[in-house]
Amino acid sequence: MSHGADSTKAIYYAFSANGAIAITKYVAAVITGSGSMLAEAVHSTADCGNQLLLLLGMKRSKRPASDRFPLGYGKETYFWSFIVALLLFSMGGLFSIYEGWHKLHEPEPLSYPMLALGVLLFGIIVEGLSFAGCLREINKIRAGQNLWRWFRSTREVELLVIFGEDLAALLGLSFAFLAVLAAWLTGDPMYDALGSIGIGVLLIAVAFFISVEVKSLLIGQGVSPDVHTDMLDFLNQQATIKQIYNLRTLHMGADVMVAIKAKLTEQQDAMKLIADINKVEAAFRVRFPAVAWCFFEPDNTDDD
Repeated sequence: MSHGADSTKAIYYAFSANGAIAITKYVAAVITGSGSMLAEAVHSTADCGNQLLLLLGMKRSKRPASDRFPLGYGKETYFWSFIVALLLFSMGGLFSIYEGWHKLHEPEPLSYPMLALGVLLFGIIVEGLSFAGCLREINKIRAGQNLWRWFRSTREVELLVIFGEDLAALLGLSFAFLAVLAAWLTGDPMYDALGSIGIGVLLIAVAFFISVEVKSLLIGQGVSPDVHTDMLDFLNQQATIKQIYNLRTLHMGADVMVAIKAKLTEQQDAMKLIADINKVEAAFRVRFPAVAWCFFEPDNTDDD
């Protein structure tokens, strides 16, 4: 629920890096005839499309609520993130596998392998800078978690996608570099073809892991367990609350909806009851600023 990370900054880092890398890769792929290089060029182009869709999703998710969508459009960012994972990553992966398969059956010797290696090394450096920028934003919010645990628990969907994308790009560039190097040193273009297939498998694997995480948010995922615990602790510390019956949360993009059912200490005076609820809700929003909707139901039983 932290707003310390700037997802937009991470997206622009990635878009700038991938745009520059894609141009150099296409030029090198045409000159060298490298299947791995062409696969990486398509990968970088797909990544640029990824970032544009993420920006579109972020923009559309900020539209104000309406009668038709009373809780706003926050979940739209999940939809576009899912499209990024499912469509662009997968299509890039399938194209890379096809290109590698084609090169295995119709091998072509590499031309200007030093140029290909230089372009790939440039890509590794630029993509590394983009990845470092993404990690800086992630480090603001992961609170001591390792990256895998953060990946599984984060609700910052744009950062999740950019992280997976940048990691796949770095690994893919490394695969391509090693494949071109092996093809050059041995004179066997089979290594270049295998590199293209390896890049495709990598992209599909990344697509799978990201789509699984985004799917949970699309279905309707609450706040992370540690935030849920913090919310319960905060409510239990309120003098006006006698007992918490249940606490329900739901992420709506960057915003959170909260429903609280509790027994209050004051139950006889209706005006005092209303004032106590308003006081708790105001304090709750200050403590958890991502909460956009807070529904408080006073009750004296735990029946749903």
